[in-house]
Parts: sequence; C-alpha cells; structure tokens
Amino acid sequence: MPDFRLTRRHLLASPLALSACGSAPSTPPLGPVRPLKDLTTVPVGVCGMSGQFDDAGWRRVVLTHFSQFTPEWEMKMEAILRPDRSLDFTLADRCADFATDNGLRLHGHALVWYSQGAEPFAGLDRKTFAADYDRYIREVTARYRGRAVGWDVVNEAVAEDGNGLRSHHWSERLGEIDHIRRAFDVAHEADPEALLFLNDYNLENLPRKGATFLNLVEKLLKAGTPLGGIGSQSHLDIEIAEGQITTFMRDAAEFGLPIHVSELDASLRSDRRVDLRSPADRQAQQTARVTELAEAFTALPPAQQYAFTVWGARDTDSWLRRDDRDDGRDSPLLFDASGMATPLYDAVAGPLGSG
Repeated sequence: MPDFRLTRRHLLASPLALSACGSAPSTPPLGPVRPLKDLTTVPVGVCGMSGQFDDAGWRRVVLTHFSQFTPEWEMKMEAILRPDRSLDFTLADRCADFATDNGLRLHGHALVWYSQGAEPFAGLDRKTFAADYDRYIREVTARYRGRAVGWDVVNEAVAEDGNGLRSHHWSERLGEIDHIRRAFDVAHEADPEALLFLNDYNLENLPRKGATFLNLVEKLLKAGTPLGGIGSQSHLDIEIAEGQITTFMRDAAEFGLPIHVSELDASLRSDRRVDLRSPADRQAQQTARVTELAEAFTALPPAQQYAFTVWGARDTDSWLRRDDRDDGRDSPLLFDASGMATPLYDAVAGPLGSG
C-alpha cells in the first residue's frame, strides 16, 4: 500500500508533493442531477470559506445540494486567535451567519489543532498557558452555542505513521492525553448540547493509524471524556485495497458513537514516479473507493450517521487544487468548475439514495 500521508499544516499551503500525471479523466461530467440533500435524511455537508459567499456558481452548488456547512478555515484558531490571545470572531461570525441565513446545519471546525496556536502561547508560564487554553475553547464554543450542532474539538491527534500520538506545544505543556481530555471537558461545559468529535485523517488509508486512533477513542471513553462522535476525514488514497475502508468503518462503529465522514475528497494524482495507469483506470479506482466509503457509511445504524461531508463544492475549490504543481486536471470532488456533476456524484448519490 502506498504511504499516502496527506497533511494540511496550513489551509493554503501545498499538500504533499504529488506528481500530476496522465491526461484528464475520459469519462465526461454528468448532466443535471438531483440535489444530494433530497436523496437522504442524513445531513450532506460541504466546507467553504467566506470569500466564496459572493460567488454565484459556488452558492448555486452549495445551496442546491448540501444541508450542512463546515467553515474550512474561519473557525480555526489561526483565524480567531490574535497575537495577544484576544479573539476576533469577524470571519467566524460570517460563516455562522451564512449557515443560519441559508438554513444549513453548522458544524464547527476545529478548536484544537497541533499546527496552530504555538506563537501566541509561547513563553507563558504553565498556569497562564492552561487558563488561556481553557478560555479559548470555552469562549469559541459558547459563542456558537445553539448554532453549531457539533465541533471537531481535537483535530489530528495521531502521529503521521500511526505510531502513537503527535508531540506538540499543547501536549508538551498540558500532557499527551490530558490536553485532549481537557479540551473536551471545557467544550462540553460551554455547550452541553453540541456533539463533540475527535477528528483525524488517513484512518482508512493506513490501518495502523486507524487502529491507534480507535485505541485513543477507547482510552478517552474509559476515562469519562465527553467524546460524542468520531470524525474520519476520508481524504482517500484511491490505490488502497478493496475492503480497507469498510473494515475501518465497521471497527469504528463498534463504539456506538455517531460517525462523521468529515472531509471527503479523492485525488486522481499519484506519488508514483512513473504511473502507467490509464486515466480510465485511475477514475475506476477513484469511484470504487468513494462508493465503498458511501456504502460503508450508509450501512451504519441510522443513529450513528451524523453527516457525510465533502471537502469542497467544486473541483476548483479543493485544497488539492491550490498546489503550485496543480495542472488543472485533478478532479477530487463531486462537481466540476462549472457546477456539473462528476462521476463521483454517482459514487456518493447511489449509496446515499438507497441507504
């Protein structure tokens, strides 16, 4: 299995150097299709940023097909926390208002992330560090109480290769497990009704990482942490073995918690130095893996189907298309630049519609 370790240290940063190869997929985009949100009672989510709100094409796709909205960047610490550790909610409020004004369910993302917050917290004594950590989580969560139905409380806690947990400024000062438990406790106190998620990526792609993640879930639950749901980002490696996604979803479901497919996309690009697959072969792999994910999700008990979220409305909105190596050919999402459905639409719509 290829070592497909996608990272998103910063929203607009380049992803792992993936070499584009071959030509555009041979299957043409689909014509007009039924709205995804009309196919199922399960919330169908999408991410976006406030700079897209005035884009008529983006709005048309989002408001036609989706019933849940995740701010891609504006509710992260990098957008809210100022250097003096005061909080600026200007952009986060715009996202919350967009969701409310358009009848979209709001999912908050993300309170604590290893890659953000180090600079404003640098040099603080432990007491101040801990107090301001709590204050940030409390104030952000409380501000959207009654509006955000759920939060990614801790994002990407597991090490890249699945060998234990990440080491970073939060874990070093507050404890490897304790900083996670603390975040959930404070968020739960600030909004007891919100569903609180542990969210991570490559859980389907790398079985070792998936196992470490589920072991962490078990530890947190045994410790009485108010962990309410499991978030699997599902940035899928289309070359993984058939059945691998289903196995992870089945194992995750054993906890009985709601599960969020939280950031789905599936790049056609490859990290192979030489890729001899035809465009049709790559597209077949892509649709097979996304279909497997959607089928595994819809096989969950209804109470465990929190939402099925794609990480971008159109191919051109994808973080995978912000890489300076992008050749404009990757199609990792359900709609193309013009808002027409891609083959991935059917890969998702079929299972959701029959679930």
